[in-house]
Amino acid sequence: MLFRIVLMLVVTFIASGLVHAAPTDFDSAKRMAARIYADENTDFYCDCPIQWNSGKGRIDLKSCGYQIRKNGPRAQRVEWEHVVPAQQFGAARACWKQGGREHCGDTDQKFRQIEADLFNLRPALGEVNGDRAHFRFAELPNVQAQHGACPVRIDFSRQLAEPRAEVRGDIARIYFYMADRYQLALSAAEEKLFLRWHTEDPVSAREMALMRRTAQLMGHPNDFVTGEKRWYPGYLSAQPEVPDAEPMANAHRIDAAVQTSQSTAVVGNKNSKKYHLPHCSGYSQIKRENQQPFATEAQAIAAGFQLAGNCKK
Repeated sequence: MLFRIVLMLVVTFIASGLVHAAPTDFDSAKRMAARIYADENTDFYCDCPIQWNSGKGRIDLKSCGYQIRKNGPRAQRVEWEHVVPAQQFGAARACWKQGGREHCGDTDQKFRQIEADLFNLRPALGEVNGDRAHFRFAELPNVQAQHGACPVRIDFSRQLAEPRAEVRGDIARIYFYMADRYQLALSAAEEKLFLRWHTEDPVSAREMALMRRTAQLMGHPNDFVTGEKRWYPGYLSAQPEVPDAEPMANAHRIDAAVQTSQSTAVVGNKNSKKYHLPHCSGYSQIKRENQQPFATEAQAIAAGFQLAGNCKK
């Protein structure tokens, strides 16, 4: 019965043109993103209300206490932010060295594919999108906010940006996905920071819903949101290189991946015989070869595992 339901969903997705319709460039990606986020009420970085009109977003600055830092017109519009900046995935490419981002967009098909990845796009207040630029993320407790009540902090001298706490886990899982899919290097400091953010800000129902919408268009899920994949220090060096074009004959994997994430809510460590729950600090830090997934705590206990000492219910 379950198979028939999943099959019907797949047929529906294909008939509606939602599967295998990944964008081919940034312009088409922005149009698709506007459909995915049409009911998103606030922007990603400042949590300011968005007013949508025919796919274009305007920001209600007064209602969220935002103060314009420099660029008033840009502050009032919604832009599509690359959470992993184009410079981070483009600077090492030959096209970038020859003519920057514009040249890559004109000449490099692989760059266009990465630039158009919908999982990496979020609706952002334009001025903050510009101020964040290509800066890497960090925590900046000694930096004053420069945009009124907007909680984002920018250190222009060190080229660092601190996002609000409510989206830090989303950012971590986007970075894990992009690094895994396109073989992008993360520093040890970034891995440590993003693993902590992933734990402190777990996947919400809203993040899961948006991921599923995006997956219908991209043809595959973000496995770090579903829980099918888990990042750990040194993860990338242990992974095989992903081919440029991945066959998507099994379209039902989108829903199957979500079901998998719900069925592996407990992860055991084969070495220590301890099990961890999603909110535990060690949940995402167990090396893949040492992971033993369980559907419930009862299964873990029956298998001889005990609750980790640093994992409080």
